[in-house]
Amino acid sequence: MSLQDLENTIAKLPPDELAKFRAWFLDFDAAQFDKRIETDARDGRLDALADSALRDHAAGKSTPL
Repeated sequence: MSLQDLENTIAKLPPDELAKFRAWFLDFDAAQFDKRIETDARDGRLDALADSALRDHAAGKSTPL
């Protein structure tokens, strides 16, 4: 199935089915994002960002949440 086919199918969904699809997709997309963050963290791709944030915090450049 092509992306265009998928778009056409989604566009034809009745409102209640579209709402179910939207909820499913939000959960699916969030899970994919979480997996990517976990992989990036495990592989060290976030280390430079974390080091920079820790340096900024130590230098007083952060604010309490």
